[in-house]
Amino acid sequence: MGKTPGSGRLVLLGAPLGNPGDASTRLRDTLGQADVVAAEDTRRLTRLARDLDVVIPGRIVSYFEGNEERRTPDLVAAVLDGALVALVTDAGMPSVSDPGYRLVRAALDAGVPVTVAPGPSAVTTALALSGLPTDRFCFEGFLPRTGGPRRARLRALAAEERTLVFFEAPHRVASALADLAGAFGADRPAALCRELTKTYEEVLRRPLGELASWAATGEPRGEITLVVAGAPVVATPPPADADLRAAVADLEATGTSRRDAIAAIATEYGLRRRDVYAVVHPPTAG
Repeated sequence: MGKTPGSGRLVLLGAPLGNPGDASTRLRDTLGQADVVAAEDTRRLTRLARDLDVVIPGRIVSYFEGNEERRTPDLVAAVLDGALVALVTDAGMPSVSDPGYRLVRAALDAGVPVTVAPGPSAVTTALALSGLPTDRFCFEGFLPRTGGPRRARLRALAAEERTLVFFEAPHRVASALADLAGAFGADRPAALCRELTKTYEEVLRRPLGELASWAATGEPRGEITLVVAGAPVVATPPPADADLRAAVADLEATGTSRRDAIAAIATEYGLRRRDVYAVVHPPTAG
């Protein structure tokens, strides 16, 4: 393939989580056109290409946690020389708890084009299957491997009101679930999703305490994504009238007009402006 300096680009390829039928047309086309394909596991890439009946004419190189720092400059240089470089991980989107961020950052710093051929994501797939609220969520990736740091991280997340999504290794999922139940409460709703899109896909929707007991009976197999309901929203009691009057007075003392102070305090406490006005200007007995 002829290459012209300045014409190269980096393409991040979203790979199937397990079912090759989820591969996009752009994934197939890019694999068949790329000058270089950087793969987290070259054997898995070869198997995927065979399943998709795609011939990869370009050079295949490994790109994983152990060599990404060393290999990144070479890949960026290839793009600068005009090569089409594709990055594919074992499953899902590169850089989402997988190699990729370092290469994307280096490519952007070098001023070369970066684009994405979107594909499946275990995060959103598990979230959709969990039966838990999806309107607001946060992805926490892998928890710390050891108990102390993991429990500290979970204590910091215990009050998070958004649905939480975690990745976890099969050999650590029992201890992770036990720590989750300890930090969030055994009754917190959750879902354990494993082997997503594969033949033995399984989704267990149970409270954390029950999932911890289930995992303690034997190590589950396959890739695991945990989805945990956010902390219950605790209703904040309305402020006392005296506190509202004091808050308005404090703003007035800074030079704010009473009208604007009432409006600001109403917004801060989620109250109607006229209700705050009535507190500040109570009706006089006649």
